[in-house]
Amino acid sequence: MNLIIRQARDEDAAALAAIYAPHVVSTPASFEEIAPGPAEMGRRVRNILADYPYLVAEEAGSVIGYAYASRHAERASYRWSVTVSVYIAPTHQRRGVGRTLYQTLFPLLAGQGLVVALAGVTLPNPASVALHESLGFQPVGIFKNVGYKFAAWRDVGWWQRPLIEPIPAHPAEPRPWAEMPALLPVSMVLP
Repeated sequence: MNLIIRQARDEDAAALAAIYAPHVVSTPASFEEIAPGPAEMGRRVRNILADYPYLVAEEAGSVIGYAYASRHAERASYRWSVTVSVYIAPTHQRRGVGRTLYQTLFPLLAGQGLVVALAGVTLPNPASVALHESLGFQPVGIFKNVGYKFAAWRDVGWWQRPLIEPIPAHPAEPRPWAEMPALLPVSMVLP
């Protein structure tokens, strides 16, 4: 598998929407109930890229997955923490694409001065739990019955991992992604 990992672009919006849609309409993995279209996905990418990386995995010219970080919570003291997400096209799952995206994303986040990554997983989802734990995430809690989708109450488990170790006693201010020097090459080809 030859993957190209690169920053998302406006022209990726339709592919991103197509990857995300099955997670919205066919599984409880996302608590959205209506899959966003390309215009909305493009808007989301542009908004995230102001502050955080938004990466896509491309194989043979097709976008097959994506990963990004977003603000964990609004209060100022949370600014060193991010929530991370990864979505892979159903036909490309369990091939290491999600792992590769995350392994590319985490050093970029650390380079911004971000300290902790968190991931929420709608339960049960053993594949997602296994991926996150294999990458150093530790379980920190379960929110019981916090989402109602497909006629059932859903639990969400939360995992976290450090992006910088040891955790700094006095962290520098995190830098917005839009102001970062080119930490990510235009593309990276991975075997």
